[in-house]
Amino acid sequence: MTRATLLLLALACPALAAQVPSKTGGGVPPSGVEKSVPVVAPAAPLTPVVHDSLTTRFTVDGITVIHRRTNTSLFVANLYLLGGVHLATPQTAGLEPMLLELTERGTRKYPGEALRRAMARTGSAIGVAAADDYTVFGLRTTTDRVDSTWSIYADRLLAPSLMPADFEFVKQNRIAALAQRADDADAQLEYLSDSVAFAGHAYALSSVGTDRSVSSLTLDQLREFHRTQMVKSRMLLVIVGDLPRARIERLVGSTLGTLPEGTYRWQVPDALGPRSGTNVHIVSRRLPTNYILGQWSGPPAGDADVPALRVANAVLQGMLFQEVRSRLNLTYAVEARFRDRGVTAGGLYVTTTRPDETLRVMKAQLRFLQEETLRTEALGPLVQQFITEYFLDNETSGAQADFLARAELYRGDFRAGDRFVAELRAVTGEDIRRVVNKYINNLRFTYLGNPSQVNRFALMGF
Repeated sequence: MTRATLLLLALACPALAAQVPSKTGGGVPPSGVEKSVPVVAPAAPLTPVVHDSLTTRFTVDGITVIHRRTNTSLFVANLYLLGGVHLATPQTAGLEPMLLELTERGTRKYPGEALRRAMARTGSAIGVAAADDYTVFGLRTTTDRVDSTWSIYADRLLAPSLMPADFEFVKQNRIAALAQRADDADAQLEYLSDSVAFAGHAYALSSVGTDRSVSSLTLDQLREFHRTQMVKSRMLLVIVGDLPRARIERLVGSTLGTLPEGTYRWQVPDALGPRSGTNVHIVSRRLPTNYILGQWSGPPAGDADVPALRVANAVLQGMLFQEVRSRLNLTYAVEARFRDRGVTAGGLYVTTTRPDETLRVMKAQLRFLQEETLRTEALGPLVQQFITEYFLDNETSGAQADFLARAELYRGDFRAGDRFVAELRAVTGEDIRRVVNKYINNLRFTYLGNPSQVNRFALMGF
């Protein structure tokens, strides 16, 4: 049995972990990665596609609505305001989430404290979440409180008060919160890493902005954005709950359906082209450990390579955890990350007091996947484990709404999610070797910690 087979079985069955031979020899990379005899992957068995008969899509006065009918009393409505960082500049980053937060301070129907008292009576919640491709304005309530809560929810979008005193209050709170990012090493690392890894692309901007960008925003800018960008063409509404379609049409048609049509047209962002500048950014910080994140850029989310890239990332995650953390004890936190957005991306993350040694081991694991072809039949347990964990992560109503929205936006049809399992199970060992070589390379690293502990060339040559 090859090492690859043993490793994959170990990942799916921890009891076998001890049987996996190391290729790094106590943290020192091998002089040459042991090659297995290439295996011709057998054709994967076809997995039947299970079609979702509980979800429908329809249009209400120009607004696309996706509705998943459930048998619970929980009602979730996520309004995806499309555009995200693609509508922003370095000077206006964070404007939309700030505008939506400001609407909590009062509306035409519910001025000032009246809004918060009305929300308290419903026991419901309205939240804002900024992402790279959209901003989510979400409602959580129960089916017996939908009418009263929807009235508040919609009025925040249609007729916010946007008063000067409220603007200053919210602005100062957000500036303070964003300034605290410097006190959180992980948050600062991710912010710096995005600006380095995606330089020249909208993804380099922070969806919540920076303390500098928010400081420069004015109330007139927010009012103008609300006037021109709160339009139906930017909206995708996903509802998960037990409510008849006719009632949804009445709620949406009498509120969001009265907004201007607008001219916005959603399209999946372009993939990142060649990037200029250095691929290593080292920031000196006095910290108990060093924080490292190297990011790569993948294909658009609807690309045929994405399922294989997801599985490859899961395989790499297991290998890093097994070798870097469990066997060599070089870190407490090591990850292979996958970013599910219009243009996919991923990264290798680790915190360690021994960065050079840790990076050598991580590089050896990546090289192993780039050079060896895993046996397809050995992938089965890992893929099943990945599928189980993925659906556990998406079992809440809010996560289901996000899953449907991503399928609709990134693959053109919410039903594309029905093929998710079949696509993962069709991934072969050769697919994994191919996509790892194609995409997980030319990583752009950001290092936060003690510069004297890392060899810059180790990062440059990763």
